[in-house]
Amino acid sequence: MHPTHRQLEYLVAVTDTGHFGAAARRCNVTQPTLSAQIQLLEDRLHAKLLDRSPSGARPTPLGEIVVGLSRHALATIEEIENVTRKAADNLGGLIRLATLSTVGPYFLPYLLPRLSEDYPGLEVIIREERPQQLEQGLLAGTFDCALTRAPEEQGTLVFRELVSDPMWLGIPADHPLAAEPIIRPEMLTGQQMMTLGSEHGMPPSVRQFHDSIGAEVNHDYEGTTLDGLSQLVSTGKGMALLPRSYITSNLCDDNRIVFREVEGRTLTRSVGLAWRDGCVRSSQYEELFEQFNKTLEDMRGTL
Repeated sequence: MHPTHRQLEYLVAVTDTGHFGAAARRCNVTQPTLSAQIQLLEDRLHAKLLDRSPSGARPTPLGEIVVGLSRHALATIEEIENVTRKAADNLGGLIRLATLSTVGPYFLPYLLPRLSEDYPGLEVIIREERPQQLEQGLLAGTFDCALTRAPEEQGTLVFRELVSDPMWLGIPADHPLAAEPIIRPEMLTGQQMMTLGSEHGMPPSVRQFHDSIGAEVNHDYEGTTLDGLSQLVSTGKGMALLPRSYITSNLCDDNRIVFREVEGRTLTRSVGLAWRDGCVRSSQYEELFEQFNKTLEDMRGTL
């Protein structure tokens, strides 16, 4: 049996006070309890650690060495407690956050500064991934959680929506429809539409919209990023649905593209925080979600 934390604490207290009674009062235990634990410690170590006399107690030469080591051990235990307490106060101390390239750059610059203020001891490691690799990484434990669109299959993942990001139709400025103040779905039948490849994070609702209006999706010019997709639109290759968060962050001053909502169609992508269902840190990710949500609530209208 190894010495216990309490036994080492009692030994140090007796050394500091020179009396079993004073040590017991300092440790908030009875003197018989303290004396019994000191005796048990000596028995376990097969060593005499204290010289006892009617006037008090003092460590033996070997006891001096053990007391020094005990102080070090107790300080180490205290540091362990401090580190874990600090981590508990900072969402675990480290979060490996995955994100999509079509999501992270347009939300994280708003979310991370406030997170750093509220949790100064928290380290966030960010990695961009494609949707399939992101979800696989969450399930495998490579990532802790992810800022992402709503997973298509949510059975093994928890998803908490932060924002329903509207999708606006980007139209080349020299296209005939650019002059129309209202775009109705039937006006897009047969029109050339650009999109991201399915592995790059465009939500399923975009594909469903294309199918419903009979648009011609130009797969020869699929973009791999939202920047690439907007460049295709600006050069007249076709039209594309783009998230409002991206438009307001990057394209407000681009006069080569005009943006319209599609009448009668509510086109959105759901952006939120996801993590593996049943993981032991779920409560921390719920707290992280609440922090992100508060930040976005304060910024409604700017994204």
